[in-house]
Order: sequence, then structure tokens, then C-alpha cells
Amino acid sequence: MTQDSSKLVNNVRRPLAIESLPGSDWLLPFERNKNPQLPLQPAEHASTAMAAAPLPTVGDTLSPEEKASALARLNQSEVSSCQKCPLHQTRNHVVFGEGDPAAGLVFVGEGPGADEDATGKPFVGRAGELLTNMIHAMGLDRQQVFICNILKCRPPGNRNPAPEEVRACWNYLIRQLEIIRPRVIVTLGNPATQNLLQTQVGITKLRGNWQQLPDIGKGLAGILVMPTFHPSYILRRYTPEIRGKAWFDLQAVTQELGLTIPKKI
Repeated sequence: MTQDSSKLVNNVRRPLAIESLPGSDWLLPFERNKNPQLPLQPAEHASTAMAAAPLPTVGDTLSPEEKASALARLNQSEVSSCQKCPLHQTRNHVVFGEGDPAAGLVFVGEGPGADEDATGKPFVGRAGELLTNMIHAMGLDRQQVFICNILKCRPPGNRNPAPEEVRACWNYLIRQLEIIRPRVIVTLGNPATQNLLQTQVGITKLRGNWQQLPDIGKGLAGILVMPTFHPSYILRRYTPEIRGKAWFDLQAVTQELGLTIPKKI
């Protein structure tokens, strides 16, 4: 953890006037749905120079090509045909995850929803659109990060993952992280946060505070973790306070990664 990020640990900032913060345009399309009088402003994308530069990763020996190959083998040989738990009986598609196999930043959610199950892609639909805009607000594109879930199959009714389902998928997630070896992991919501950090502490207490990954896989101990709200939770409780806290969490990540948040034009 850098000196700057250590100052952020347990730091609480009052989230005021979030719509005026640089990069916070990810809020506006959804706010406009509730108030048609508000102008629709698209999220700002990373500059061409930034988009061409990969985020730094934790030191390891695999090249980006080798990481891509290893992830593809894991998906094709094991995950795509997995029948370790009853969820395979109701799925339409396995949702392995997608993005840069050598990403310095990984987002981990709890499990696929209906849109993800229908497409085989993580975080699509309304919550996925919000996450995409949040990533853009950080100065990045989805192709520069890796996005996945603890579960690779949708739980019926989008319920929380059951313990036996987490156990069935756990090794897949750990192997994904071992291959990618990111610099920072953003956990989205309670199930992802509590399982990866091996804790019972809730997201409302953990979010905004830097954590370190326990020794749950080869080379993973000590990787920085920033817990924050799941995009679906933000949409359900779409208040300035909730949005402000989520944006604060993402700003801490951009600072740790040395990124520059795009300025509004």
C-alpha cells in the first residue's frame, strides 16, 4: 500500500454535491430517467493515450498472451461445462467474466442476473450500464479492466449465492485472480466482499476503507481490496448520499492506480 493510499484507510469524506465532481457523469442518465428535465450527459471516456496504456499489475511471470490463454483454457475445459452444483440445471449461459487478462484492476460481483444469463456476459442490463459508466468516470474502459462474479451461473430469482454454490465456484474465481494477478480488486456488494475478505463484517462498515486480500491463493495475499456498493444497490437506493459514497470509493482506487479522472468539458 502506498503512502497516499494508507492515508485513505478509515478516512471518511462527506459526499456533498456529487453531480459537480469531475467524472461523476455516470450518475446522470439514471437521474434523467426520474426527471426528464435534466440534461443527458454521456460518461466521459479515457483519452486515447490512457486507453493504450495498461494498468500496472502485481509482479508475476506470465505475459498478457499467456494469461489470456490460461483464462481461455480454464473457461473452455472446466467452467463452461461445470455441473458441480444444481445451478447448471437452470442456467442458459455460464458467465465466466471478461476484460483485459492482464488488468491491474478487477471488479468482482456476486453472481449473474437474468441479462447476464441470457447473454453470457457479466454486468449487462441496467446495473451493468451503471457499472460501465462508473468505470468510464474513472478514466477507463471496460476493456482495460476485468469483470467477473463469484458465481458463474445465475441463482434463480437473482437471490444471494448459497454457501454450497460459493464453494462450487470458489476455485474458479481464485484461479482467475491467480492468473490475472491484479493490483487492486473492487468488490461489489456484501457477498463478494465478505467471501473474498473472509469476514462477516458488512459492506456499510467496510466500504471506502482499503483492505488486503487474505492468503486465499498463490500470490494473492496482500492485494489491495476496495469494497463498495453493488450497482444494483445504488439503483435501488438512488440518493446523493449513496452515490457520493460509491464515487468516493472509486476515487480512492483511481488515486491508488495513479489515474487521472477525466475533466468535464
